[in-house]
Amino acid sequence: MVFSSLLFLFRFLPLVLLVYYAAPGKWRNLILFLFSLVFYAWGEPVYVVLILFSTFADYTAGRLVSYFSGQGNRGRARMAVFFSVCVNLALLGFFKYADFFLQTVCSIVPLDIPPLELALPIGISFYTFQTMSYTIDVYRGDAKVQKNFIAFGAYVALFPQLIAGPIIRYKTVAEQMDHRKETADLFFKGIIRFTAGLGKKVLLANQTGMIWNQIAAYSAQDLTTAAAWIGIAAFTLQIYFDFSGYSDMAIGLGYMFGFSFTENFDYPYESRNITEFWRRWHISLGTWFKEYVYIPLGGNRSGMARQMCNIAIVWLLTGLWHGAYWNFVLWGVYYGILLVLEKFVWGRVLKRLPVWISHIYTMLIVMIGWSLFSWQDMKDSAGYMRALFFHAQAGIADRQAAYLLLSNAVLLLIAAAGSVSVWKKAVTGKLARLSGAGVYSSVKDTAGIVFMTAVFAASLAMLVNSSYNPFLYFRF
Repeated sequence: MVFSSLLFLFRFLPLVLLVYYAAPGKWRNLILFLFSLVFYAWGEPVYVVLILFSTFADYTAGRLVSYFSGQGNRGRARMAVFFSVCVNLALLGFFKYADFFLQTVCSIVPLDIPPLELALPIGISFYTFQTMSYTIDVYRGDAKVQKNFIAFGAYVALFPQLIAGPIIRYKTVAEQMDHRKETADLFFKGIIRFTAGLGKKVLLANQTGMIWNQIAAYSAQDLTTAAAWIGIAAFTLQIYFDFSGYSDMAIGLGYMFGFSFTENFDYPYESRNITEFWRRWHISLGTWFKEYVYIPLGGNRSGMARQMCNIAIVWLLTGLWHGAYWNFVLWGVYYGILLVLEKFVWGRVLKRLPVWISHIYTMLIVMIGWSLFSWQDMKDSAGYMRALFFHAQAGIADRQAAYLLLSNAVLLLIAAAGSVSVWKKAVTGKLARLSGAGVYSSVKDTAGIVFMTAVFAASLAMLVNSSYNPFLYFRF
């Protein structure tokens, strides 16, 4: 079940809201926990057992960490954390990387081991990172242990962010799990945020995704350089609106149930360098790796060579986190190298360049990165990369590429404009000028309601008439 589906919008969500708000406050975590398990089981019933096992293991580990720390036995507390990390990484490694490891070994050693071909549990990369952060934070003293299993289960399985994040660390919602306050203003804010995310997903991500799918289906003989750049531009917009749209819907749903989740995107395509880009893109993942990998490894405290090594480790793991294919490993290495170069070689030069030049530099780097990211077959990726750099077998351009560009120009321009904050700031500034007349608030609210109603209606029309509705980050 996905958020951008009629089943979710008109059956699941109204039902869970009705039951949630009809129940006394003390039952609401249980209702969220049970409905979240139903939500998860809708696509993969068997893997509900897996998420329940992970929940129980980390709940137990957290209690043990708290108990041993209270006794002054830090050694046994560390063992409980070690148990939690090992369980989570073992589950993630087995289901996500077993076949990757077997294929790699068989390509080096003459062995014929058949792949396991296990279905990847949806959202496992997200909820394993969440539960690991819980036990680590309890050990560090950054979060209090959760003694109520239902409340902890609701945190792990919380359906708004279970499938594709953002990665919510327990310490950021610990107080909310037990003492959140649902209000009408927060609920309305959630509706607006959810609708914005739905529009991003259905009206922009899905439409640009169809352009990318059309061009990605070209044979090497038919792909021109122009078509390759149109395709990767479409994918660049698709993946942003797909993932940021999902994050907006998750945050909006959180508001509806009284939660305040952390932001996951901050207009990353406005960045002037790659370091800034990764502070703005998938913020929750970057923060997780910084706090639980980079800083524990030593961060930047042990000299340049050690810092470069730490960056390399983090980005190798970041690439692997996204998937068990070599293109993701290469993608992580690609960004690791660029970040090291920016930090130690040409970072100061970038800061002195005009904004438009540094922005073009960043977007070219990002688009080339997405061309690595988008192909699981390295041969296909290499062929597409050659086409991008004027080595296409079909030449630089043809009539088909011109037709694709002209027929989709309006969509691409609207999507590109929507990926930056300049238009939002312009509209906000225009409305702010009305504040002197005392009508700012009413005009802003009315305009927002009208606009979001139109977005919701258009999204529904698209959902009714289209069968193309993937979520790219579900595979992670």
